[in-house]
Order: sequence, then structure tokens, then C-alpha cells
Amino acid sequence: MNNTSTDIQAIFLSGVAAVHPKQLMQQHVQVPAANRTIRISGDDYVLSEDARVWVLGAGKAAAAMAQELETILDGHFPLQGVVVTKYGHALPLQHLELMEAGHPVPDQQSVAASVRLLETARQVQPQDLVIFLLSGGASALLADVPEGSTLAEVQQLSEALLKSGADIREMNTVRKHLSRIKGGLLAKSIYPATLCTLILSDVVGDDLSVIGSGPTVADPSTFSDTLTVLRKYHLPEKIPGTLLQYIEDGVAGRITETPKPGDPALQKTHNYLAGTNRVALEAAAVKARQLGYHPLLLSDTVTGDVNAVAAELVQTAHRYTGPLPACLLAGGETTVKVTGSGLGGRNQQLALAAGIALSEHPGITFLSGGTDGSDGPTNAAGAIVDASTIKNAIKKGLDPNSFLTQNDAWHFFSKAGGLMITGPTQTNVMDLMILLITTAGAKI
Repeated sequence: MNNTSTDIQAIFLSGVAAVHPKQLMQQHVQVPAANRTIRISGDDYVLSEDARVWVLGAGKAAAAMAQELETILDGHFPLQGVVVTKYGHALPLQHLELMEAGHPVPDQQSVAASVRLLETARQVQPQDLVIFLLSGGASALLADVPEGSTLAEVQQLSEALLKSGADIREMNTVRKHLSRIKGGLLAKSIYPATLCTLILSDVVGDDLSVIGSGPTVADPSTFSDTLTVLRKYHLPEKIPGTLLQYIEDGVAGRITETPKPGDPALQKTHNYLAGTNRVALEAAAVKARQLGYHPLLLSDTVTGDVNAVAAELVQTAHRYTGPLPACLLAGGETTVKVTGSGLGGRNQQLALAAGIALSEHPGITFLSGGTDGSDGPTNAAGAIVDASTIKNAIKKGLDPNSFLTQNDAWHFFSKAGGLMITGPTQTNVMDLMILLITTAGAKI
């Protein structure tokens, strides 16, 4: 690969930088001149003299969001509270307790974090203000073990869901109905205090009830929906009977449902969308233009199986007839049904599938990367690929199709070149997919 590899990564990183909490929190939280007032996304919250400010949070960006909030409010309001983030994403905090936990499969720390947040919520008084910082990853970082089950059983279900091909809405429907904190239950535990949630969306369409399994949002899904998801992906026979029985008890009404829209316990809850995939894409387009490319934003709602998405994106590049060089931009979140025993993530799998389709078409470079800096259980954010990547790999004796079938994209790119390693970015707004078209010969 030539300079396009450098350019495409710079475009990606510019998109990520635009949704970093350092940028977003300054935009959404201010302390105006008015006495004891905090302005959140344009709304003023005036605190009584005896009111306290609590900060809770969960997600891959929670530590960075909390760190920036401390900076904004320092000297104005004393803070107390606890936030949980993924291992390796910790940042120093001055006033707040920070916990780290497992992701994408929850661990004992995830259970401890859920307990700790609920314990803190019980200390909140009616006159207090709670600021909840939510970003993608919260579903695994806050976990529960339903009565009668074990953490190992919850982990078994989590792994089965992750490999099933279920999308994030379906997975979080299940997660919400095995929890004491998700699906609006955290908000219910904080009521009647005022609760403001600042949200970084890692969900296509920015449905607040889905992001992080919606701890502070009314839940329109039900136990019956949960059972439907499990049956759709043939999971009842693959998960522990204790968890299946728990869900069936919920369907039968023996376990209380999550709070639904209109629940009075959520009437003092205010949810604010602070960062989205669209914001990242628009910033990436600006960088592309600065580098001399003609940007075209295709979509921020890309979903579906990686193979189908790869084919569609490559065909879009082939059909492109606009000015060159061009930068096609898309965002969203694909799914992978894992059938092989390899190592990778959805972005690396998508890049490999796209690379195979581009192998006979020089002049197009493709990148797919997670804005959080992590793709599946690997050290990579994603991968960069073009025709030369595939041809050189074949010369080395590597069979791209075999690696694709085995869901082993990480090992392919580690040998062929193309892994994109950024480390934790402290944000999370799904994935960015970028195509650079540099020559007219790229068209067919």
C-alpha cells in the first residue's frame, strides 16, 4: 500500500477525535454565572443549598467523560460517585471512584460494579442531582447474576449471543431482562432525585433504550421479546437451563418487567445524546477534503452481515463516477455469525471480505475500524486493505478465503500486513468504513 494507507488512517483518526469526551463534554456541560446552576445540553438545573451532585457512569468512554466532567465542575460543586470502564481504559480521577471490568464478556468485576452503582444510587436524596455518563460497553461492564444462576452461566449466555449473529438491539433485549440495573431500572432506583444522562451512541439509529442496555431509559421490550430472540438464534438448547427458566418465569409474570414508557418513576429523568457516529463521519469528511479527496458520505446506519456489507460497499466504489480522488464514508455496526475457530472482530472480518472483492481492482483502499480502538477480543481497531495486500498474501502462501471462513482475520492481517492498532481511544460511536478511490482504473 502507498500513501493512501497513511491518508485513510488519518481520516479515520480525525473522525474518532471529533467524538472524544474532551470535545463533547465541553459542548454539553457548562457552569453559567447563575448561582448553583449546571447547564446540561442547554437545560439549566438549579440546585438547592443542601443538594449534592452525584456522578455515575459506565462504558468504554466513562473514565474520559468523568475526567472531563471533573475539570468542568471542579471548584463549583463537590462531586461523589463511581464509574466503571473496560480494563485498559482507566484514567486518573480526582473525586470519583473508578472501577474496571470485563468486556465483551462480563466478569466478577462487572457484577461488583453493578452492585456498587446501585449502592451509591440508594444514597441519593430527593433534592440531589445525578449525572450519569453512558457509552457503549456498559451492557457487559454492568452485569447481574439472576437468582438461582451463576456468573459462569451468565458468561456462557453472553458468549453464545456474541457468536450468534444477533444485532445489538437483540442482544440488549436479552441483557436487560437478566438485570437489576438495565432497562430503566437504574433510573427507577434514583427517583425521586433528578437524573441527567449524557450518552455516546454506539447503536445504529441512536435508540436510547438500546445504548448500553438503557439503564436510565424506559424499556419497550419484554420478557416475551427476550424469548423470541433466543429462539430466533436457536439458543435455548445452548444456554443454561437456569437462565432459560428465569426468562420463562418473566414471560409468565412471576418476575417484574422493566419500566415501560410513561412509568412515573422516570418522570425526573432526562436523557441527552452527546456523541454519534454521524459526528465522527462529518469530521472524517472534513479531514478527507483537507487531504485533497472529494468526500461522499454514504450512510451512518450500516448494518447486516459483514459479507453482504463488504459486497455492497465494494460495488458502490466500483459504480462511483464522481471526481477523483474520492473518499466514500460510511458508519454503523455489522454482525458476524462465528462458525470458525480463528481470532478477529467484525471490522477485520469486513476488511478481509472487502479485500478479497478488491483483489483484481487496484486503485481502491478500504478501512474498517471500531471508534473505540478495539475490535472483538483483539489488540486491533480494525484493518486496512487493498488489492496489493491480497496479492502479496497469496504470494506468501496465505489463502484469504480460508482465513475468512475460519473467522481468522486477525492472523491474516498480522501476517499479510494491514492491522490498524490505535489502543483505547476513550470513545465509542460504532464503526467507520472508509474507501479511498484514487484512479479511474478502479471503476468497472
